[in-house]
Amino acid sequence: MNVSPQVAFQQADLSTIAQHMVSLLLRNVSSDGFRITDPANSNSFSLPGCVVAAPSFPANTPGVDQDYVFNWTRDAAITAMEIAAANLPVRPGGAVQPLIDYVLFAQTCQNNATPTLGHACFTIGGQPRPWTEQSDGPALQTLAILNAYGQLDAPTQAVAKTVIANNLNYLLNVYQNPTTNLWEEHSGLSFFARSVQLRCFRAIQSNTYGIAVPQATAAAISWLTAALPSHWNGNIYVSLLPAPGGYDPNIDIVSASVYGAIPFTDTKLLATAAMLRDQWANNNSPSQYPINAADQALGVGPLLGRYPGDTYDGDMADNVLGRHPWALCTCNLAELYYSLANTIAQGQAVPLDNLSQTFFSQVGVAGNTPPAAVVSALQDAGDAMLRAVIYHSDNLELSEQFDGVSGFEKSVRNLTWSYAAFLSAVRAKTGQSVKG
Repeated sequence: MNVSPQVAFQQADLSTIAQHMVSLLLRNVSSDGFRITDPANSNSFSLPGCVVAAPSFPANTPGVDQDYVFNWTRDAAITAMEIAAANLPVRPGGAVQPLIDYVLFAQTCQNNATPTLGHACFTIGGQPRPWTEQSDGPALQTLAILNAYGQLDAPTQAVAKTVIANNLNYLLNVYQNPTTNLWEEHSGLSFFARSVQLRCFRAIQSNTYGIAVPQATAAAISWLTAALPSHWNGNIYVSLLPAPGGYDPNIDIVSASVYGAIPFTDTKLLATAAMLRDQWANNNSPSQYPINAADQALGVGPLLGRYPGDTYDGDMADNVLGRHPWALCTCNLAELYYSLANTIAQGQAVPLDNLSQTFFSQVGVAGNTPPAAVVSALQDAGDAMLRAVIYHSDNLELSEQFDGVSGFEKSVRNLTWSYAAFLSAVRAKTGQSVKG
């Protein structure tokens, strides 16, 4: 966008921008009246409730060799969470059709899943695509269905209970095991997967919908609660055990607080977040994105990526180390700032200790800063990051990544998770649903 970030942000407030983002997100969700064509087969169409990761494939995206016209369980669940929060128009009887479609399509995928219920990626017709097994997906799907449950009609609620029961049966048998990690590059003991599984089990244990709580749930909660601290290496939470080289600090630790059970006040989380920000924003860091230095002069940013050794930029034939921050990663850290501000505003003490000191100093907070000023500083930090996302967007359309030098969008276009992450951050900022 060829305007200053200050002007871009003043032209519409966060809620108005987010309302537009709901419409952009819904373009990637199939319905009876809106079908998506399989780019590999013009006679094959999506089923209602299918959420494509992005409508991007090599033939229509120059410079990108990746096909994202598939339904990832994780991405679809995160999208459904935002649909459930969007107060969409209801059918007679109070149900929301896109959420009904989501649950029915989830059941189709679940029925077809092979080799395990943790299969991560499906065609737009609900058939398993050759891919990896990821045990965070069923946990996120369960959380999404719980969020949507009150907006489903009675027949779909019955289906929802079946899908959840199958997910729980699967999760209770695998939660102690290694899995393919969030970024689908390594297998191990995943901090993100463990965090979302813990949140899922806690939500089931406390549900008020009459969903059966398996007997083994309490033991799983205790085990995961004890297992997560094992990822602390004395400086940061490590994203995967055993730890691959060049993989940390990894943004999936922040994502584990947004979508999982890690408290925003956990000072080990804040220490990790500080190192994440520093590696991409500090002028003395070899991993700094040059665009962050330019944006700093404009009062916006920084933009964040996934991890320091990242080479994926949407073009597997031309991988380049670094230089590609992600919209969703930036939005997730913004949400951490907002959510921590909310917690402090509600009366909880500022979690400032030796571990979190750098995190707070990055936003101008010291030990003697009054709580109200801490809240304001955290909110301003989140705003600056969302301003950068808006400023570098293509008229508010969000790709997967930005070029770390020029700031222009790159990789696959119109990534559904980018919109969902922006919407989630805005809800944390405003405390309001984003109306579709």
